[in-house]
Amino acid sequence: MKPLAGRRILITRARHQAGSLHQALQALGAEVVVAPMIEIAPPDSYAPLDDALRNLSQYDWLVLTSANGAAALWSRMEALGLSVREMPAVQVAAVGSATAHALEQQGWTIHALPKAYIAEAVVDALRDKVAGRRVLLIRAKVARDVIPEELARLGARVQVVDAYQTVIPVDARQQMQAIFADVMQFPQVVMFTSSSTVKHFFLLFHAAGWALLPKGIVVASIGPITSQTLREHGVEPEIEAEEHSVPGLVEAMTAYFSGRP
Repeated sequence: MKPLAGRRILITRARHQAGSLHQALQALGAEVVVAPMIEIAPPDSYAPLDDALRNLSQYDWLVLTSANGAAALWSRMEALGLSVREMPAVQVAAVGSATAHALEQQGWTIHALPKAYIAEAVVDALRDKVAGRRVLLIRAKVARDVIPEELARLGARVQVVDAYQTVIPVDARQQMQAIFADVMQFPQVVMFTSSSTVKHFFLLFHAAGWALLPKGIVVASIGPITSQTLREHGVEPEIEAEEHSVPGLVEAMTAYFSGRP
């Protein structure tokens, strides 16, 4: 029998990123429900990002914290008619293998890839490399300030640029109500792949009049930052990925349910 056979699993990830996770869970026998709690939208203005890209020669390091940031970078470079081959030399740091892969596909060379996929690991990886250097950090509009604050303490001059923002999908409230209105439709597992998915999920969940997740639902988290956000919402995750990635989360779930009735 497949390790996740008979498990009804709710994915809250953005729809355009849910495909690989959906397929991996289905291959393991799970019944998958996709109800995205986030959607990627443009920033309030592309002007700061465009200006930074036109003047990339002013920076020593380019830091990206997500594959969504890498996608926004590529989109703006195309819009501006810029080519990676023609860009000035800059060292690149990426958070996570998915971010690194997206950048490498664009033609960038990765100079720093922390083992842990969290902001603190980026700081550690750059600790001895940024004093007196200019750093361009491309990220979401709302994000933790660990990287810019800590790099500044290390002597870096950090420019933070919003490349995108996460918003609640227009149909998310309706999907939430459909899933939790009928006890027979309750998922056995809810998976969270970012703090934004957690915040939006519980915003809608409480707005629908529910206080607590039904008993018996297992909560799975992609990593410690997402788990911390869950605890801030009164939820202790039963599953946390050791490797903070989608494959790591799937592996952690498989291990959790191995041998369970």
